[in-house]
Amino acid sequence: MYMLKYTIKRILLMLMVFLVITTMYFVLIKLLPSAPATMFGKDMELIEARRELLGYNEPILKQYKYYWFGRTSYTFYELDENGEKVIKKDENNKTVYEQVPRTDKDGNIMYYVDSDGNKLNIKNEVTTDPLEYIILTKDKVDPETGRKVPVYVTKTVYDKSKIPAGREYVKENVGGIIRGYFGISEAMYIGTDVWDIFMSKIPFTMAVNLYSIFISIPVGLTLGVIAALKKNKLTDHIISTGVMVFVSVPSFIYAFLVLYLLYFKLGWVEATMDATQGAWSWRGFTTMIPAILSMSFGSIAGFARYTRAELSEVLTNEFMLLARTKGLTKAQATLRHAMRNAGVVIFPMIMGEFIGILSGSLIIEQMFGIPGVGKLYINSVQAQPAPDYNIFMLLGTFYTFIGLAAGIVSDISYGIIDPRIRMGAR
Repeated sequence: MYMLKYTIKRILLMLMVFLVITTMYFVLIKLLPSAPATMFGKDMELIEARRELLGYNEPILKQYKYYWFGRTSYTFYELDENGEKVIKKDENNKTVYEQVPRTDKDGNIMYYVDSDGNKLNIKNEVTTDPLEYIILTKDKVDPETGRKVPVYVTKTVYDKSKIPAGREYVKENVGGIIRGYFGISEAMYIGTDVWDIFMSKIPFTMAVNLYSIFISIPVGLTLGVIAALKKNKLTDHIISTGVMVFVSVPSFIYAFLVLYLLYFKLGWVEATMDATQGAWSWRGFTTMIPAILSMSFGSIAGFARYTRAELSEVLTNEFMLLARTKGLTKAQATLRHAMRNAGVVIFPMIMGEFIGILSGSLIIEQMFGIPGVGKLYINSVQAQPAPDYNIFMLLGTFYTFIGLAAGIVSDISYGIIDPRIRMGAR
């Protein structure tokens, strides 16, 4: 019962802290200047419509309300003097028709590619980012009439009084974080929902972190156990020295060393990740190896250090001597009793690592060309003609939530794995 109350209390406290930090993010970003919509060329209308949805011309308190809860929209067709729907025209006064993707003879969607079959982005550069692929399209044809389907001009307002009298309209509740809407990208992927961008990037971040954890946990725990069992001997000194070095040196330094040895000198790996086949493909894994190794060193050192410290202390306790006098071997006593007690500190670390698989490494992902959320975070700040504030806001709140959640999971796991903590609380 105590653990339930404690868990609820911690979750409520986390939500309060999360709300405060999110509010600070929102206010600080709103103090920054936004790029004029006229800078976005053909996407100007879309940007203006999305900004109106978020209430950019409203007081900041209303903007904050819309950001969380959205608002009600009213959409209707524009009519000419004869009461007919107005057909949309382009800059050359030609009719704009609805577009559908082109497909090959096998029904696969066709993309804009170079002579070698590499997919290109809007800048005519080869890209492996699915969000930058250009889909080839064609005019949509009505199967019944055989005629092309034109695009009709619609207008969306958020004040019902602005709807012309007698006009039919569609009412819809749109926007708001509670509906999963965080705005659209205004620089990097113009017009694309920020949440869709985020969901396309998160598998790559999860993959590199998960592979790193699968290496870090067994290697780190093994080194820590060996160092504790060989305390103050040569083996312990070697492991402890290595741990001190790897804990002290930033991960991007390991990255340079890994690239130098495995790529430039030995030629065993590729310098950047090939994301064309997805985050969980074998090709993706093999080209991700340098990044995985670079992220593993620090975690291995951390696990080894804590395991050695906790296990060394447990091995000197009196109950270990009692276990040995009852006939248990050193290995049996260590595995059955010492490791279980040392796990009070080690297990929460492991839980925190698994929670952290969703958070990206800003520098590592940038260095190795991994299209994850870490690289997205940096690119959103460096975007032109202005920083992509909506992406930055989403990632800022996401990292905050992951940090708070990892703290809660670690604290709660202490009470779950060690009954003495629960008893002491009473």
